[in-house]
Amino acid sequence: MCFVCGLQNDFGLQASFFETDADELVALIKPTDKHQSYPGRMHGGVAAAILDETIGRAIAHGKADQVWGVTLELTTKFRKPIPLDQELKIVGRVLRDGPRFFEGTGEIILENGDIAVSAVGKYLKVPIGKITDAVMGDDDWFYHENKNDPKVL
Repeated sequence: MCFVCGLQNDFGLQASFFETDADELVALIKPTDKHQSYPGRMHGGVAAAILDETIGRAIAHGKADQVWGVTLELTTKFRKPIPLDQELKIVGRVLRDGPRFFEGTGEIILENGDIAVSAVGKYLKVPIGKITDAVMGDDDWFYHENKNDPKVL
């Protein structure tokens, strides 16, 4: 039921995530009127949420252990309005990886290639077992088959 990644959350973004060969994590979403602020525009808080999730998940790229980022700071810059009913590509990456913390960046990219929102964040590395007691399988947290996998775009 996660707002960002929950595939069964009818009000959520239902994001699909993909690892790239460039050590980036890519999320694909298509916001609807459930995610709007001004008519026809995605809410800025929703934009911050998808960037936060994508950057926070980027630390797990290529790693077998389930370590996640818990947000300490997130700074966003809103450059362009984000239209609804259009597929968006969100890219997250790790810039600095320390023993307990990491820093990352991300962007929301419109269909025409413009960057609508960018973010910089600082995260605490936390094993999934310390975040939740729930038993989480790969289908709950990780990547899903999608014909729009950015590796083949």
